[in-house]
Amino acid sequence: MPYVEVKVWEGFGAQKAKKVMEGITQVFVDVGVPAHAVSVVVQEIPKTHWGIGGVPAAERTPSPPEGKPAER
Repeated sequence: MPYVEVKVWEGFGAQKAKKVMEGITQVFVDVGVPAHAVSVVVQEIPKTHWGIGGVPAAERTPSPPEGKPAER
């Protein structure tokens, strides 16, 4: 049955991963899939190995707060 992969940056943590697993499983339960049939894998990826726009996430500057323009 459903197999869901969730990739997050390293440091996400076990407690948050557990909440993600529970939440995703519940979505499938809500549409009639038995919980025991749902597999969720949360994989932490180092920012040095995650590219955004061709640049490793570890080298990118943080996004500005919502509503503020990005500095150039």
